[in-house]
Amino acid sequence: MNTRIVMTACLALAAPLALPLTAFAQAYPNKPIRIIVPYVAGGTTDLLARAVGQRLSERMGQTVVVENRPGANGMIGADAVAKAAPDGYTLGIASPGTHAANASLYKNVTYDTINDFTPISLAVSAPMILIAHPSLKVRDVKQLIAKAKASPGGISYASGGGGSSQHLAMEQFAHMADISMVHVPYKGSSNSYTDLLGGRVVLEFDVLPTAMPHVNSGKLLPLAVASAQRLPSLPDVPTVAESGVPGYEATSWYGFVGPAKMPKDVLSKLNTEIVAALKDPGIQETLTKAGVLIVASSPDAFATHIKSEMDKAAKIIEVAGVKPD
Repeated sequence: MNTRIVMTACLALAAPLALPLTAFAQAYPNKPIRIIVPYVAGGTTDLLARAVGQRLSERMGQTVVVENRPGANGMIGADAVAKAAPDGYTLGIASPGTHAANASLYKNVTYDTINDFTPISLAVSAPMILIAHPSLKVRDVKQLIAKAKASPGGISYASGGGGSSQHLAMEQFAHMADISMVHVPYKGSSNSYTDLLGGRVVLEFDVLPTAMPHVNSGKLLPLAVASAQRLPSLPDVPTVAESGVPGYEATSWYGFVGPAKMPKDVLSKLNTEIVAALKDPGIQETLTKAGVLIVASSPDAFATHIKSEMDKAAKIIEVAGVKPD
């Protein structure tokens, strides 16, 4: 009888101790979530973060704040994510710059691309298009190559920063076409358009959401798409590969990451909610109209993708002799 009383008393004392752990696990999220975009506002990464962030806020019942932290080809923003507490309240947008090229291009990267992050979901892939200012006076890739060969280093092109997807796409193109051009990096490709529209730089590879409004207005000319096949939305624009550079292909992508060592239950919750947000009809319409393709992957699939993209970027940087600006 005494033993039973003691056991009952012990269980009664233990129960309150167990409750806070259970309540904590069930309560996530119980405060605002921050999504760090490592580029300036107005670009595709910003659009993705804000569209998904709004839906996450509605689904999870917490405020989701998007914070733009541009600079150093995304390293400033990515570093802030890597050094945040791994509690699920600080997320970041990963890109080919932050999570592929930087590791090979820069010696002073302040984070470890593999070990300092938790991949959550590869959100979208983004086809790219080669655009030109009319003052360049070329209408297709063959004319561009001929002009570049006639004046080595005489053509300036813009990108969203050294090691960005725009930069690597152009360096890969220049290497395969055997031409030389001058790189002018910006803090995000959206920042380049003042100079691009003014003709101070005359060429750029960029993703469709940022480039197409200026193409549709007639202010910039579409020379070719960087995908392996023509895009259904641009059936009359040829690929780079069919325009004189066989085998050429380049694309961009963006996904969600958190700091390393995030709890498995928090990671699972975030992946579930982000994938659900990406599959929401309203979000799909917004993103597909902007010119990106929904992926919505698992954490493991995104981790594999990052490693593969790091290897691909390293090869381009080595073969094309890409140097940091």
